[in-house]
Amino acid sequence: MEYLHTMVRVADIDTAIDFYCGALGLEEMSRYDNEGGRFTLVFLAAPGDAARAKEAKAPMVELTYNWPNEDVSETYTGGRNFGHLAYRVEDIYAACERLQSKGVIINRPPRDGRMAFVRSPDGISIELLQKGEALPPKAPWTDMENVGSW
Repeated sequence: MEYLHTMVRVADIDTAIDFYCGALGLEEMSRYDNEGGRFTLVFLAAPGDAARAKEAKAPMVELTYNWPNEDVSETYTGGRNFGHLAYRVEDIYAACERLQSKGVIINRPPRDGRMAFVRSPDGISIELLQKGEALPPKAPWTDMENVGSW
């Protein structure tokens, strides 16, 4: 058995790409538009997984965008019961600062120097974990409260 990808449905492909690539820092590996099925699939990998993703087509996140249909309107809910995606980062504080600078709310700040949570525009919970040992706690993170659910 081999892990391939996690599929996440998104309401707006451009907003999702801006978040996952522009803010979170993932890289787009491939994109597939299916005219007949009226959907787009975008496969993303963390920079540290890009070589494996190109070679083995894994591990990746698959964003699925179902094209609008004037007869049916679907709202995606339940991002919290999905659980979360998790990424290891080199510097938890720098990662959170970068996300904040892009307008992303840090739902669970890295008060402990080890873990933080944010949400995608579609409500998917994303955990960021410090690579190696936790960093020493530091302001402003030590004084920040949780925001919303994560």
